[in-house]
Amino acid sequence: MAQDVQNNWLDRPVDSRLDHTLGPEQAEITLVEYGSYDCPHCRAANERIIQVRDQLGDRLRYVFRHRPVTGSDIARRAAELAEHARDAQHFWEAHVALMSRSARLTEEDLQTVARDLGLQHEAPAEAEEGNRVAQARVNADIASARASGVLVTPTFFINGRRYDGPWDETSFSDAMLGRLGHRVRAAALDFAGWAPSAGILLLVAALLAVALTNSPAGPAFPAMWHQYLGVSLGDAAFRMSALHWINDGLLTIFFLVVGLEIKREFTIGHLASPRAAALPIAAAIGGMAVPALLYSLVIPDGNLAHGWGVPMATDTAFAVALIVMMGSRVPVELRIFLTAAAIVDDIGAIAVVAAFYSGALNLFYLAGAAGITLVLALLNRARVYSVVPYAFLGLGLWACVYGGGLHATLAGVILAIFIPTRPPPNMKALMIQANTIIAAEALHRDEVLRGGPSTPALRALDAIHDRLESPADRLLRHAGARSSYLVLPLFAFANAGVVLGMQALQGHQPLMLAIMAGLVIGKPLGLVGASALAVWLGIAAKPLAYSWRQMAGAGALAGIGFTMSLFIAGQAFADPADFAAAKIAVFAASVLSALIGVAVLWNAKRPEGSEEAG
Repeated sequence: MAQDVQNNWLDRPVDSRLDHTLGPEQAEITLVEYGSYDCPHCRAANERIIQVRDQLGDRLRYVFRHRPVTGSDIARRAAELAEHARDAQHFWEAHVALMSRSARLTEEDLQTVARDLGLQHEAPAEAEEGNRVAQARVNADIASARASGVLVTPTFFINGRRYDGPWDETSFSDAMLGRLGHRVRAAALDFAGWAPSAGILLLVAALLAVALTNSPAGPAFPAMWHQYLGVSLGDAAFRMSALHWINDGLLTIFFLVVGLEIKREFTIGHLASPRAAALPIAAAIGGMAVPALLYSLVIPDGNLAHGWGVPMATDTAFAVALIVMMGSRVPVELRIFLTAAAIVDDIGAIAVVAAFYSGALNLFYLAGAAGITLVLALLNRARVYSVVPYAFLGLGLWACVYGGGLHATLAGVILAIFIPTRPPPNMKALMIQANTIIAAEALHRDEVLRGGPSTPALRALDAIHDRLESPADRLLRHAGARSSYLVLPLFAFANAGVVLGMQALQGHQPLMLAIMAGLVIGKPLGLVGASALAVWLGIAAKPLAYSWRQMAGAGALAGIGFTMSLFIAGQAFADPADFAAAKIAVFAASVLSALIGVAVLWNAKRPEGSEEAG
């Protein structure tokens, strides 16, 4: 699924000639702080820095860079004032004086520091030059903060990597000293923050499945997935194979995430306005219809004709991963277009699975699913924001959809529609409330028989935290990671195993040709053709940031079917031999589409600014 990319690394290397540093240049640990003199949190963190310097001594080099609080004139003037210091000793004296105020900075504080620096005796020309140098120095730090992804003060970087953990003595020391627990967590966050990571993990899982299937332990690998697991109560029992638990159970989380992303895109995302949505919607429709048509032309009838849905789908993780890995060669706008089109493609795939790849219908269970859906709608309308009732109803909905003969993963999409969003929070009011609670609790920290914040205060802070994001956003934040890094790789590991050999191809050439033609030819042809038609009819407008050739490259990448293509193939082909041939065709088509897409985009030039869209 689509991922947000954050910068976790320091933009500008530490330079003792340009930066304010304490400690030896050869120190094994470098701590960089972006802070503001008018920030109470920076003053609180300053006490922790003093303790860490005392603890580590010459092993630590501390660097302070300015990032004045946005909208605070006195914070900016305080930063420039400190930069008037004539040497490092005077700068750190001014720094300590400004950081040691127990309340917000005042004009009197600035005047006191100015007198200590001797600025009242400067000549006008000297003062003007000092102002120019100070402003340039602060501006450079602000630019560095922006490039390093700094959003709040204080923000710390330890040996070039941003530290987002707590400031308590143990956590800060673990991060500074690079202990194992912190290193493992940091490595995991780095991998998750790398945009191609989900696609790489999918690829590794698929290759591992193929390798195990073709190893001496080959027969045991697919047999493992057909072991039955379940629960029983008296004479009643519910059992499914491990493969079905993954494809019908865990994959529901993937469809829940897809549904939440669809909902987000159509409410506040790139598909929120009709004009913005028109181009990727048209592209997705063409990218689904033409591959299905090509498949049907190659296999018009017979048992294999039911597989026309296999070449319709796009694997977002792989396609976006390749685009990100090409860096500046691909405009951001093209990545947005392909992601939006893939999301619409997901809608189509879900509809196709529900309508054409489900079993015999059981009206009793479907009535139960309809009743639970009604209750979900009522909870949403009543603005019930707790996730718990939706989770329990979601489990019941899954059981009813499964028993009703529809594919159980459809329950994830239905649930996503009714997981509530809500108006954005009043951040100013919430922050004032939180700061008031924390300040009140801090007054009691030295009282006898008090070990920490009171339970009422913790409950109030929990309520504030819950209000910061909607249930839909919170669920997407948590379930999205599990979908990308657990569910999809496990799905690929369980489904991608196929025996490589000529026997898998015998009698299946038409099937493989139909799938490969749909993905490799049909996808780019349908995506670009429908987009051009929409632009020609005036329904949509193509951004100037990318050319038609670059769109064709994105269309080729859309031919990477993989996850959804394997999923639909598993529903379409009951014969293991047919399914094995379909998997080989999906793999081959996905690799070929990736190579064509990368080749086209790698050599495509950005359009001139005067080039007209369409």
